Amino acid sequence: MESPRLARGLRCRIALVVSAALAALVPVPAPVVERAYSEGLYPPLQRLLTTTSNFTPLPVLDVLIAVVMAGFLALAWRDARSSAGWVRTLLRVVVRALIVGSAAYIAFAVAWGFNYRRIPLVEALPFEGERVTAGAAQRAASMAVERVNALHDAAHAAGFPSADQIDDRLVDGLRRAVGELGRGASIVPARPKRTLLDWYFRTAGVEGLTDPFFLETLISTDVLPFERPFVIAHEWSHLAGFADEGDANFVGWLACLRATPSAQYSGWLFLYSEIAQSIGREAAMAIARQLAPGPRADLLAIRERIVRHVNPRVASAGWRAYDAYLKANRIEAGKASYAQVVRLALGVRLPSGAPAFPERP
Repeated sequence: MESPRLARGLRCRIALVVSAALAALVPVPAPVVERAYSEGLYPPLQRLLTTTSNFTPLPVLDVLIAVVMAGFLALAWRDARSSAGWVRTLLRVVVRALIVGSAAYIAFAVAWGFNYRRIPLVEALPFEGERVTAGAAQRAASMAVERVNALHDAAHAAGFPSADQIDDRLVDGLRRAVGELGRGASIVPARPKRTLLDWYFRTAGVEGLTDPFFLETLISTDVLPFERPFVIAHEWSHLAGFADEGDANFVGWLACLRATPSAQYSGWLFLYSEIAQSIGREAAMAIARQLAPGPRADLLAIRERIVRHVNPRVASAGWRAYDAYLKANRIEAGKASYAQVVRLALGVRLPSGAPAFPERP
């Protein structure tokens, strides 16, 4: 006869799996997610988790991965050495993986993942699609070139924050940007950290990652100093609850424009690269000829970094997996959502009525 303790354990496991399935599959209206989670539960939880994980320069995510993998493999090895037979052993391993995966998904959803279901910025803000034209994109690219040309010398003379530094002025820029978007919750910035996954980051072309469990900011070690402010601003935008990659790119760009000349340079260099990929080869080449030697050299350095470190097969496999992950979390555009920053920059108006893309100085 089954003991009450075993029965309770079985019920708990079933409840865990069912809860994870419901959290993943049951649709919740975006306005409800916005009010109850993104503006309610999430901000204080972010401040708690990031404040706690900031105490150590070692990514807590690395420790979690190591402990879970070691424990899972140890239990699988114990099962394999038992006399239960290979069918029961395999069943135990599969059931254990299902339980661990269910617990991980619930933790992910509560700590950060429900932000994927909030109202996207293109719907939350006034968006004028008629302003998003090829001509507007080309004019924006020309202005981006003007800005990087003007900012290059001052940015490099001032220098860029070190790899593990929290730039307070970039934090202020992010808070200003989030406030101007009508999202008033203040975040605790995460200290940039190097992860044990760094080899994969460099090989797959991953510049940064927001740890969705402990809300840490993980940055690839091969990111160049003048790329780093925007990469960090992008990841901090995730911490601010902007899970969609296009939204995070947009908020990160706005944050850079409201910070130091070094951050502004990083933000404009990023946006120029994004626009150049969207306007056609001939137009992009014509505008690229306007680049001054300094920004041209920086863009070449980025290209050389990618060629030197990124393995196309690993990158392709990683992006396919990430595309599936985004779509599973209701980001229909998948990895293409990264490029939506151009549409947002050109078409969005801030709640104040001002266009997101600044007027020519």
